Amino acid sequence: MRLLAFDTASAAITAALHDGTTVLAEATEIGAQAHGELLAPTIDRVLRVAGVGVGDLTHLVVGVGPGPFTGLRVGLVTARVMAEALGIPAYGVCSLDAVAAEAVGSGTVDGPFAVATDARRKEVYLAAYDADGGRRTGPDVLHPGDVDPAVAAGPVVGAGAWLYPGTFADPREPRLVTGGWLATYAVRLLAAGEPLRDTAPMYLRRPDAVESAARKRVTQP
Repeated sequence: MRLLAFDTASAAITAALHDGTTVLAEATEIGAQAHGELLAPTIDRVLRVAGVGVGDLTHLVVGVGPGPFTGLRVGLVTARVMAEALGIPAYGVCSLDAVAAEAVGSGTVDGPFAVATDARRKEVYLAAYDADGGRRTGPDVLHPGDVDPAVAAGPVVGAGAWLYPGTFADPREPRLVTGGWLATYAVRLLAAGEPLRDTAPMYLRRPDAVESAARKRVTQP
């Protein structure tokens, strides 16, 4: 197996290569407004470090959000184009699930918890998980003040928890998705025979830019 995983659902542009047993290489760049510019070089660096050519890849995995429309679209389009060109399968993984997998795998949490990431507009993307990292509710997009108090009082990982300390009493690492854990989580699901979703994005709200419903009148000179 040569599984390439990457995610552009947050400020982290992250990628990793997994051989089915371990992560061979991973890289992360931070650039909230530069997903398009940073993703290809990040993937290229991972492949070069691992000594693997693009033609050697057997699987693609992409984080499907939730996340901002523009950044998320960069990763999804890249995954679909690469999968089509290489003739290999592409799978989608909820980006919050990958953060949850790292929280459990690294020992950051040892009981039920939540993941909150930055949704901008003074909101968070939120999902609740059991002690093993299984998603119980969400993801939803919420104003911090609308988060269930019982969830907000417990352990919450992700950047959103750190952005709103007045709401989340127990913020914990990790803050962002990492390619290595996205790949590890996907390999685990594939090995267990669990179905992975397709690469359809998890958009929880409409994009800021929408087509006008009314046509502008043209005034002749």
